[in-house]
Amino acid sequence: MNPFLKSLFKEIDFYASKHSENREIISIYFGGGTPSLMKADYIEKIIDTLKQNFNVSDTAEVTLETNPGTVNPVKLKKFKEGGVNRISIGIQSFHDEELKFLTRIHDSPTAVATIQNAHNAGFENISVDLIFNIPGQSRKRWRENLVKAAALPIKHISAYSLILERGTILNKMVLDGKVDLQDADYDANLYETTIEFLEQKGFYQYEVSNFSKPGYECIHNNSYWQYGEYFGFGNSAHSFINKKRWWNFSSLKKYIGEIELKGNPVAGYELITPEKELDEYVMLSLRSSGLKLKEFKERFGSSWLDAKNSYFNLLDNKNLLKITKDSIKLTGKGYAVCDEILKEIL
Repeated sequence: MNPFLKSLFKEIDFYASKHSENREIISIYFGGGTPSLMKADYIEKIIDTLKQNFNVSDTAEVTLETNPGTVNPVKLKKFKEGGVNRISIGIQSFHDEELKFLTRIHDSPTAVATIQNAHNAGFENISVDLIFNIPGQSRKRWRENLVKAAALPIKHISAYSLILERGTILNKMVLDGKVDLQDADYDANLYETTIEFLEQKGFYQYEVSNFSKPGYECIHNNSYWQYGEYFGFGNSAHSFINKKRWWNFSSLKKYIGEIELKGNPVAGYELITPEKELDEYVMLSLRSSGLKLKEFKERFGSSWLDAKNSYFNLLDNKNLLKITKDSIKLTGKGYAVCDEILKEIL
């Protein structure tokens, strides 16, 4: 841990000396793995180091990802006192059979207790992750997960469809015919159930997979979706500054060694071409709050919009998106086929 933190602080200092001018940091995000396994004073020291090196807003959102079974009430309170003001909890399901299938270390009572403990520790801004379309999951079972979540003191829900990743045990089980995944129509039905239920409970859908109570949209994720710039520190982290994207070595040993050698652990980079910038901007905008037409035209001109106008009107007539004088935004029905729409226009 100590060599990692030493290298992390060197990396922060390296980029602060090059890029800190005229930049205000509005979000700090401790992402997965499971950063809550760290001691609370380590997290606090990282936050303090960022504040010493960058202009961090007094109202910055500071999120820590955690998983049930890795924190207790005392540790959660220390995280809050150390500067974390938003907690994101990897619940995934409130049913023990599904948690066992997903190889999670926690059970349903632990999941509920973690949320309550976070609330009691002073966290007002609590987010949870849930997964739908787990093999064998009925619509009733998924709805029970949503009912349970909505009854707890949370302000934000990320609901993701189960996807297969190459090299995972689940992927091999599917390839071997030991597990059957339900089809795309069933997946879409569960997704539409999610949108309908959460809207009834006062959660606003502001991105394909994300729902929040008003005023609790994730500032950090919104920054990505609005094509904002970001620094990523630590092994495997990615950064996006001045139309350049770069990424760090994933190996901890290599990460530490490269920082000792040259001050940064960059494994590779890409320069964003105008064509790629437009594609990424459109993809991120339509996944979330929609294309802001004035901003788009100032950035890219109007020729692309003119070329796509008839297709957008077709989608509008099918209630897949809504066109106003200010924006083009997908509807809930459109979010369900977002990938197909993006494939057609990009």
